[in-house]
Amino acid sequence: MFDAKTYAKRREILRKRLGSGLILFLGNEESPMNYADNMYGFRQDATFLYYFGLDTAGLAAVMDLDEKKDILFGNDVDITDIIWMGALPTMKERAALVGVKATAPVRELETVLAEATAKGRKIHLLPAYRPEHLLKLQALLGIMPAEAGSRVSLDLIRAVVAQREIKSEAEVKEIETALLTTYKMYDAAMRMAQSGVWEQAIAGRLEGIAAAAGGGIAFPIILSRNGQILHNHTHTNRLKKGDMMVVDAGSSSPDHYASDITRTIPIGGRFTSRQLDVYEIVRAANEIAISEIRPGRPYKEVHLLAAKTIAAGLKELGLMKGDVDAAVEAGAHALFFVHGLGHQLGLDVHDMENLGEDNVGYDETVRRSAQFGLRGLRMAKTLKPGHVITDEPGVYFIPALIDKWKAEKQHLDFINYSKLDAYRTFGGIRIEDNVLVTKDGCRVLGKKIPKTPVALAAAIKI
Repeated sequence: MFDAKTYAKRREILRKRLGSGLILFLGNEESPMNYADNMYGFRQDATFLYYFGLDTAGLAAVMDLDEKKDILFGNDVDITDIIWMGALPTMKERAALVGVKATAPVRELETVLAEATAKGRKIHLLPAYRPEHLLKLQALLGIMPAEAGSRVSLDLIRAVVAQREIKSEAEVKEIETALLTTYKMYDAAMRMAQSGVWEQAIAGRLEGIAAAAGGGIAFPIILSRNGQILHNHTHTNRLKKGDMMVVDAGSSSPDHYASDITRTIPIGGRFTSRQLDVYEIVRAANEIAISEIRPGRPYKEVHLLAAKTIAAGLKELGLMKGDVDAAVEAGAHALFFVHGLGHQLGLDVHDMENLGEDNVGYDETVRRSAQFGLRGLRMAKTLKPGHVITDEPGVYFIPALIDKWKAEKQHLDFINYSKLDAYRTFGGIRIEDNVLVTKDGCRVLGKKIPKTPVALAAAIKI
């Protein structure tokens, strides 16, 4: 947790940006795994954490913008709670930790909201992404779950995004704390990247390292020799020499700031010549993006530059042809680079995307494209100092997609389908770093995790 002044200042900034009415913040509840008393690990709502800092279930908060009053709603523990969980601070004590003076039992939240509604006051809501929140809104405000989206406050979303997307020095430090653990995770993954090792053994080791550091994983670990499956969460393969293992993993700091790193690791330490050719194309795209990240640059432009780097490299291999700029403009490269270059990073690994991707990564200066591949770009708008973004280009050979495009005769002027059969079992390659936009350019965050072929070979200890 940060100090009470930090949370009070955050709320004051939000109050000035929004003006009038009430803001309702719903904290998360516990989620039963298979019966009521057996829970998944608790994760607080990130926006609630940002403004109110308390990382426990059963809480809600109201900011009264007109009366300049914040109220934290929660119940003090009873003797049964104490027996099972031990003594806990009172609500007053917990509220004081985040600079809130007024507290009330949860049952009083409905009354506060009903009085505001009766007076015609606006109640600002953020999008609900958990079923429990939809049910709470129905009970508190009479909003049917299917209607909840129409009651969301776009003004509140824009105010929250404008505030949360610019990371303070303290927040960057939290991300780098997570990255230090992630470095240790990748050190272990590379040491274990040997023929005969099961993917699940590596994934389990990484998750254990993250848990031991106090924050756990930031998202389910993606780890597979089937790198052409972008979010492959199964770890059932036994690795062998000649495989490549895509690992996309990150840890959370104890205060829930996320890291998100991807490396493609050759099993045994050396790429084949064909693997190395494609790997170096992806690494070039990753590095050219880093060189172009700076304030005032739309991230869509950086994405397109990475795409052109990939298309040019694949043209040299004979897999693409024709004019590179025209190929990218037409979207032909997206057969191989099927997703966007990156997203924002913070309290969420895809920071704030529960508020709507278009609200977070786009604005009035740039709209989402309908083009395949480009429409998957989550962060497109102009970069500002304090943005933390991912840079994660990739090249994938997805047999089903190749077959579809070939049957539809898509981009025949730019794709050499006759040469793709040799790559049907290639898999995929992705490289990802976390980057802070600074006032003069950018800085790659965290301790360097090997990504050159030489550094990878050394880390794998061939």
